[in-house]
Amino acid sequence: MRGLSFLKAPVAVGLLIVLAVAAVHFARIPGFDRAGLMVFDAYQRAAPRVYQDAGVRIVDIDEESLERLGQWPWPRTEIARLTDTLNAAGALAIGFDMVFSEEDRTSPAKIAERFAGEGGNAALVATLSGLPSNDAVLAESFAAAPVVGGYFLLTEDRGRPLELPVGMAMLGTPPTLVEPDFRGSVQSLPQLQEAASGLGSLSINKGEDGVVRRAALLFHHRGELVPALSLETLRVAQQAGSILIKTSDGSGETRGAPGAMVSLRVGALEVPTTEAGELWSHFTAPEPGRTIPAWKALSPDITDEEKADLFGGKIIFIGASATGLRDVVATPASEREPGVMVHAQAAEQMLLGQFLEQPDWARGLEFALILLLGGALALALPKAGAIAGAAFGLAGTASVAGGSWLAFDQWRYLIDPTYPIAAMVLVYAVQTLLSFRQEEQQRAYIHDAFDRYLSPEMVRQIAASPEKLQLGGEEREMTVLFCDIRGFSKISEQYEPHEVINFLTGFLTPMCDIMLERKATVDKFIGDAILAFWNAPLDDPDQFRNGARSALQMVAALDQLNREMPQRDGQIWPDNVKIGIGMNSGLCCVGNMGSQQRLSYSLIGDTVNIASRFEGLTKQYGVEIMIGSALAAQLDGFALIELDRVKVVGRDAPDTVYALLGDEDFAASAAFKAVLPQHEQFLAAYRAQDWSAAKAILETANADYTALGLSDLTQIYRDRVTALAKGTLPPDWDGTFEATRK
Repeated sequence: MRGLSFLKAPVAVGLLIVLAVAAVHFARIPGFDRAGLMVFDAYQRAAPRVYQDAGVRIVDIDEESLERLGQWPWPRTEIARLTDTLNAAGALAIGFDMVFSEEDRTSPAKIAERFAGEGGNAALVATLSGLPSNDAVLAESFAAAPVVGGYFLLTEDRGRPLELPVGMAMLGTPPTLVEPDFRGSVQSLPQLQEAASGLGSLSINKGEDGVVRRAALLFHHRGELVPALSLETLRVAQQAGSILIKTSDGSGETRGAPGAMVSLRVGALEVPTTEAGELWSHFTAPEPGRTIPAWKALSPDITDEEKADLFGGKIIFIGASATGLRDVVATPASEREPGVMVHAQAAEQMLLGQFLEQPDWARGLEFALILLLGGALALALPKAGAIAGAAFGLAGTASVAGGSWLAFDQWRYLIDPTYPIAAMVLVYAVQTLLSFRQEEQQRAYIHDAFDRYLSPEMVRQIAASPEKLQLGGEEREMTVLFCDIRGFSKISEQYEPHEVINFLTGFLTPMCDIMLERKATVDKFIGDAILAFWNAPLDDPDQFRNGARSALQMVAALDQLNREMPQRDGQIWPDNVKIGIGMNSGLCCVGNMGSQQRLSYSLIGDTVNIASRFEGLTKQYGVEIMIGSALAAQLDGFALIELDRVKVVGRDAPDTVYALLGDEDFAASAAFKAVLPQHEQFLAAYRAQDWSAAKAILETANADYTALGLSDLTQIYRDRVTALAKGTLPPDWDGTFEATRK
């Protein structure tokens, strides 16, 4: 028991925790800075950069532009027209957040080639063949304008060598922390690259969690530094020469090892960077004035004066936000931001000189706070006690968090408060937990023993009151739901076992989410079936409506899953999955059931069995949700239609069953109101053995039934009426149907 004797030294444990946190901070282990980055994200959302017009605009190829100008890709002549329009309006630079890597298939020569192959008019073929290609037209437009072309960098070695218009100048040791070293690229056609005034990388470096917090300004490509689109566009806009790069040993700064970047200069702009040549992005709130739809730039209704006002003297980035075209990224300000926005906002920050920075002294201050505050708490807490220690810890946490926020809000400094706070929290938590070790061991035993068998709510109740660990149960008014996938055996035959599990997980997870959100207890999975119930272990006064709404939501969710799941990579999903849901309400016995070796919180009773039979009957009646009369009586206002009087298998007493078609809104719809009175008339005629009247109603209302998805029901009754009309019925016949299968 050496471990226990060690745990009795809380000061030593606390100091070891402080040293461990300090070591992790010093080592900069990848992934451990995630919490700090999330704090900085929260700061950005709380205090986004205040938008100031820096003369940067985004020309957006949005959905409306595609509707007005045609589907993508547009002919290169249309891109040329857009470029010429922006150039004529006086744009300082035009950066394309797109790559034109393949020849335009709509060029005259390409059309002529296809036309000739189809035996077209030779003169027309010759005329088309003599016209310049669309790519040549675009290259001519690029050559006449301050255009910055784009390219994507690749880790694999493929693509043409990059030939940039200008190189880089160095002050200090060449940067060594700009990673990775890309080996390949995807570039536009050579004639377009050569015609452009500048070339910049469109690649965006994402964090380990996929969030873009820093805009890369430089990239390594085959051992050479190349600029990002934002940086190169600023260079072209200023008609500047080489970009000057400063590293730590060439700038007089103490930050980092030799080769760590400090800043760069492009034209008249000085830009501080991270050691890896990145710019901490500080995003604004959405600003409509920054973005202009492409159709507006090309509209003949916009005068030259208006275009000059929109684009004259501006730096333009051309990108796409239309669905299917945009390269969407996550940023601290938005989960779905077009990639061109990262380039545009980086250019704005550089023009305005508004930067987020991690000063040289930031990490040293964080390290000192870890040792000072964490160490003080570790030494004081065992003597001061939990309450006084909590007060000290809260005061220290508030001071660190408040100072970090103040540094961001006032000076745009990024000081990570998470390591000092983590040190205090861990010290307090561990030292406090040691004082309650006996109690925690008992609770841990209960959780370990029963987490796999009982619902989380029951585990919490038992942990608080262990005397509840006994067999037996209680009678409650319950609402029970059975859900089953139609034709699951055939589905299973189509796939391997692991693929069936993949499908079931994709189906069961959203179904359970719906029920749990409406206070259900999901009892068990029986293959592809789900058994759930309401009103236990906790009271639910709205159990009937919660159950009904869950069933309706499950049907609606399945429709959406049938549309979306086949499109997801790696997801197994058969065509048009269907379900049947049976529901019933009544008394059940619910509680801890099983043996002395294993318990399960579940329920039993006639109500449960009947709900299972109703689920089976949904296939015969062609409906998705069937409920019993006891539940139907509690669903005033819902769209219910009586299906039949049925004796289910294993039960002598009949019950009136209903189809649940919708909620209160659906009950008020014209389609439902059209069917309900006709169906009631039909049932009255059917049970009165007025077969001709029953047939007439079914024929007259056939379209209305079909509109509600009840065509199978009408066919069942047509067949029954035809058969019953030919036979002799007993005097006490009341229309009850006796089911012969489950």
